[in-house]
Amino acid sequence: MDLIKQLTGKNKNEYEQAAAHIIDNADVKAFEELISKDDFLFDFIKQNAAKRLKQACNCDNYKNLLNFLEYYSPFYDTFIAETLAKYGDNDIQNKMVDFIKNGSENQKTYAAKYFSFIKNENIIEDLKTYAYSDNEALAYNSATALSALGEKSCIDEAYSKLNSDDDFEVLSSVKFLSAYGEKNAINKIFETMKKSSVSEYIASEIGYMESFLDLLNTEHRENTLLAINNILQGLGEIIPLSNIFTFQLYEVFENLIYSEPNAKNAIILLTAKNKFNQLTENDEYLFDEDKNTKDEVYAIKELLNTNIDDNLDNFIQSEINENSDFVFSGLELIKNAEIVRPLLAAKNQTLILKSVEVIKSLNQLSQNDKNYALENVTDENIKSIITAL
Repeated sequence: MDLIKQLTGKNKNEYEQAAAHIIDNADVKAFEELISKDDFLFDFIKQNAAKRLKQACNCDNYKNLLNFLEYYSPFYDTFIAETLAKYGDNDIQNKMVDFIKNGSENQKTYAAKYFSFIKNENIIEDLKTYAYSDNEALAYNSATALSALGEKSCIDEAYSKLNSDDDFEVLSSVKFLSAYGEKNAINKIFETMKKSSVSEYIASEIGYMESFLDLLNTEHRENTLLAINNILQGLGEIIPLSNIFTFQLYEVFENLIYSEPNAKNAIILLTAKNKFNQLTENDEYLFDEDKNTKDEVYAIKELLNTNIDDNLDNFIQSEINENSDFVFSGLELIKNAEIVRPLLAAKNQTLILKSVEVIKSLNQLSQNDKNYALENVTDENIKSIITAL
């Protein structure tokens, strides 16, 4: 009997029987097998499996869930934690405290989720420690539990970490604030994103905290456009394509298409058009995606290709200056070398190099351009690259 196939199938009698068997018999092997298929099952199938297992739980068998805590999956932690909180007594709570303090990482992660539903101030210090764990699930669940407990002392530490020179520490603090739901931090996170080398990841966390569509209608509109631009840079590579739903990208692009035209909007829309054309031209991007994601990618591509004109050089020219946060993205779109040439005297030497590369890609790079750029460059590595172009 293939329990997992039955549990995830469409036959109601079969999936109800499979779920009941797994819970009633504390079938750890079956649960472990289910977890092992996380990377191969579509999200909606895993959501169905979690719902069916939850429905099979009752006041007589719920303690059997404790046997599953050595096998962690973010797709099943909520139903397990909610069920233990719903039916559990002080004995269960004491077990979960023990897991937080002495359990394996997987047990700690489930226990942290449990304390999002059951308040216990005795584990606050443990949760503070785990909130910055290398284990992202444990860190996330610990942060959400601290939020549920109303613990505020951890917020100041997170703000402090945003000023670190360590990108990993900065990102961990952004993830903490996002998981905690500290929406008052969003302006500070935007500023952190602008100077970070992991801006794509930070932009994603902003999208988890607040709806981009809503943020476009606030004083954060320009910063929101920059966050969307950063997401486009990493979409399909370091940012999962399924996040197009989380970030409401179709609706975002519709908003920009029908907004008052300006250079920033144009840069985002042109960048998006190029990105979604790229995503559909190479099978490797969509091969493992579910039908809903594929359909949405093609729908966004159609929206952009139908409404966006490629010839917007003069329109985006105002952002082709070294004080613009959109200048590097704008340079990817420019087809007129004359618009780029003033940047050969920029103070930012990386921007000078990028400008030389763009002019060369347009087949308009002269020796005078190179000489002028070299006059404004002191970095020997950048000088060597420009000389070789």
